[in-house]
Amino acid sequence: MTRRKRYVEDNENHERWLISYADFITLLFAFFVVMYAVSVVNVGKYKVLSDALGDAFGRRGAATKINTAVEVEPLPLANIIARKRAEEAKRDRVRLDLLARKLNSVLKPLVDSGKVRVTQNARGVTVEINASVLFDEGDAGLVGNAKETLRTVAGLLKDDTHAIEVEGHTDTTPIATTAFPSNWELSAVRASTVVRLFVESGVLERRLAAVGRGANQPIASNDDPIGRARNRRVAVTILAE
Repeated sequence: MTRRKRYVEDNENHERWLISYADFITLLFAFFVVMYAVSVVNVGKYKVLSDALGDAFGRRGAATKINTAVEVEPLPLANIIARKRAEEAKRDRVRLDLLARKLNSVLKPLVDSGKVRVTQNARGVTVEINASVLFDEGDAGLVGNAKETLRTVAGLLKDDTHAIEVEGHTDTTPIATTAFPSNWELSAVRASTVVRLFVESGVLERRLAAVGRGANQPIASNDDPIGRARNRRVAVTILAE
């Protein structure tokens, strides 16, 4: 009897601790899996899960469900720039509209007589002055009330910020004098004369440009005196930004 009992004790399993160890490793692995899943959870989905659990446990005033299927995409940089430019252009049009109304008001007598025309388009606001208001025929010296008229225009422009282009135009009648060998010189000097008076009246030089167009941009027929008179003009354009 004594010998048999010793045999049973000698075959007892001494590695049962491996079972507990394996269980511990399995639980530890599951723990790290859960921690990893929580660390990369989508915020929107986590919010939905949180609200669902709150509702399940009878929480009152649960937050409104978030639609995670809709994601707001940031506007591309090009769209932001385009929108900003559109807003700036709109503000600029408002400023030019106001300037055009003021010019029409201060030049009303000449506008009513047809000697001055104020127009506005995408390029800007243009004050078109008939040459007879400013110069003698074939000359570039200011006459009569021309300086007063131009100083009135300059008074509205000197505190503005837009660039200004002054264009001289003639008819097709040839000119060949010592001072003006052709209509190119006549139109350019007339434009420069207006620019010089603007500068003297306080308009910044860097905003101004003088351009001689000659007879190349008529607004009427050069076949009759009335048309040629209309073509002889100076156009002051306040350029849109």
